[in-house]
Amino acid sequence: MNMTEELKKSTTIIENLTDKLGQVTTSKYSFEDIIGNSTEIKKCINLAEKSARSNSTVLLLGESGTGKELFAHSIHGASMRRENPFIKVNCAAIPETLLESEFFGYAKGAFTGAVKSKIGKFELAHSGTIFLDEIGDMNLLLQGKLLRVLQEMEFERVGGNQTIKVDVRVIAATNRNLRELIRRGEFREDLYYRLNVVEITIPPLRLHKEDLPALVNNTIIKLNRKLGKKVKGLSKDAEELLFSYDWPGNVRELENVIERVMVTVDEEILVKKNLIQHVNQFRILPERDVDIMPIDQMEEMLIRKAMAKYGNTVEGKRRAAHALNISLATLYNKLKKIRPSNIKI
Repeated sequence: MNMTEELKKSTTIIENLTDKLGQVTTSKYSFEDIIGNSTEIKKCINLAEKSARSNSTVLLLGESGTGKELFAHSIHGASMRRENPFIKVNCAAIPETLLESEFFGYAKGAFTGAVKSKIGKFELAHSGTIFLDEIGDMNLLLQGKLLRVLQEMEFERVGGNQTIKVDVRVIAATNRNLRELIRRGEFREDLYYRLNVVEITIPPLRLHKEDLPALVNNTIIKLNRKLGKKVKGLSKDAEELLFSYDWPGNVRELENVIERVMVTVDEEILVKKNLIQHVNQFRILPERDVDIMPIDQMEEMLIRKAMAKYGNTVEGKRRAAHALNISLATLYNKLKKIRPSNIKI
């Protein structure tokens, strides 16, 4: 091999290593970054901490913005793999035609334009953790290939015939109801059982509003550093406004609202009038609209408000049933009909 060929080979190796290093990260967060003292959040943290001590797959369930990625980082950061890579793949953000090559890489000449081989996410995550976000959006063909990796810890690159073995810990997350997808034939049941060895359902913010003050305070502290501000907190009427809202975007939406307010005001105490300018998308029904709501929507709204006020515990359900003037058994029956993936029965 002459010097030109040696140089070309070395350049290719360096390019591959540079590409690999650019995609590898370690965990950015720990369990200390998860804010909340409510019973529901503490249960999630406790289960996540226990799962961190094993290599079992973890399935994180919950609405968008509840903090699934934060939990994934925290589990990795507390695990024996914490010094090794943490690789995230958003299954919904990558076109289906490219997802397989993102997962497993491709061999040189696998398709037009593949002038050199490329390492996939599973290889990058070797000895570490791969976080498969939005797993419910993955197509059935790729689900089968993922199942093989979970079972055998091996795969081939797209267009290649060499079997590559890896050692990875898989954490998956979704905001979709996987059981419903299985029923409709859109998600493999065998893959589901491989993924949910440890299943953690993170509650929506509306069901643990007692954590709002701590979440707001933590957000303000972070944004003071980021924006160079000196905000000390919220006025009472501002807090009441935040508590009156159900936060469909959850913690992510809360942080977004607080940041937009802090960017545009200079006061040390944020008041209701500051927030009103930035929360016109708040879905708080005016009194005149309540009378024309369909009965089933009215019932769901009242049940959700009661659950948000009293909490998603056994005692909380008893108090909610009493406030709604219905039996506990009736409340349980009604909860089964209201987004069962979001409310724990």
